[in-house]
Amino acid sequence: MQTKTMNHATAEQLLAEYKAGASFFLASPRQTLLAQGMVAVVPTNGYENEKAQIIDHIKQVLKRVKQQGISHHPMVVGAIPFDHLYPAQLMVPSEVEWAGPLSFGQWKEPIEQQTDREYKVTPIPSPEGYKDAVEQGLQRIKAGDLRKIVLSRSLQLTSTQKVDIPRLLRQLAVHNPTGYTFAAALPDRVVRADAAPHEITGNRTLVGASPELLVAKSGMQVIANPLAGSAPRSSDPEEDRRRAQELLSSAKNRHEHAVVIEAVANALRPFCKTLDVPEEPSLIHTETMWHLSTIIRGELSSSSITSLDLAFALHPTPAVCGTPTSVAKQAIQEIEPFERGFFTGMVGWCNEEGDGEWIVTIRCAEIEDHTLRLFAGAGVVEGSKPEEELAETSAKFRTMLLAMGLNDDILK
Repeated sequence: MQTKTMNHATAEQLLAEYKAGASFFLASPRQTLLAQGMVAVVPTNGYENEKAQIIDHIKQVLKRVKQQGISHHPMVVGAIPFDHLYPAQLMVPSEVEWAGPLSFGQWKEPIEQQTDREYKVTPIPSPEGYKDAVEQGLQRIKAGDLRKIVLSRSLQLTSTQKVDIPRLLRQLAVHNPTGYTFAAALPDRVVRADAAPHEITGNRTLVGASPELLVAKSGMQVIANPLAGSAPRSSDPEEDRRRAQELLSSAKNRHEHAVVIEAVANALRPFCKTLDVPEEPSLIHTETMWHLSTIIRGELSSSSITSLDLAFALHPTPAVCGTPTSVAKQAIQEIEPFERGFFTGMVGWCNEEGDGEWIVTIRCAEIEDHTLRLFAGAGVVEGSKPEEELAETSAKFRTMLLAMGLNDDILK
């Protein structure tokens, strides 16, 4: 069977064709991708210190698929977790469709409040537990172990009704037009390399609307758009502008942002002939948050460098982990009372030429039948306050909650 690549559909049609559990969907500000079916799986079982082998294996799989005549233009799509102790979910699809960016015009379909559905809400950790976690992070920073650590929390929402994933994906796309809306089927079995197998029953799906591009590669050009430093939006225009300007002038948030930009630039330089790193951050916004943003552009030194080479070199950035990376990662495992899974990992695609696009998996949820696990994190640096970091994570939950037709009351 030969794979098919089609480009005649509109982005809105691709969104409508998405099937939960059977499709991979990614809409960016530039283009929309729908991949379906599977001709090959790229097995991975942890990739720390084996990144080169994983990338080489992906290249071999794509080459084999092409040589066997299954596809003339093969590509790999999927998701990679935050923690290297978990396997990635990467596959070669049998059908690929491309379109331009989604465009819903100025009018946004209203999201109906879910008054007919009740959720059991389980916060992990509790709000007080999260503030205690931030205090632990601050103590490690004060001790000199860390410059920054990103600490997160999770909300588990369980309903008597099954989650309507296509509807949720559409609401995320409509209300986050400048971001990256994605949905990726996840494996039923999640196995830590250092633990006994843990069976997950039912189909799981990673769904989200991330504002953050980890890295994209097209030909010899590379672009990364790290975000760090955030503030909740306000429904009052004047207050919203005040919060944006306060974020832009905040010494604490600019320091947090500078740590991330330094790390991203240092990771990209060995791959680049030229690299443009703006001296000042800019502001971007989603429906719920303001972020400090820097767009980094470069020209690669070799055409053999792939988007996955770049993505693995960057992941995880201090925007989702901390710095120094290895120390922050260890501290996260000790402080956070849950496994992140694919949250703060990456989702995207890479073709046989090495071109591709990888998105940081934030503002997302893992969905299984009647249950959603939502995630949100905040960067902790010297000067951070536990109450403010808790408020930031609550604001970040709103991206998923609004798309579900829920309000902030569910967080109380």
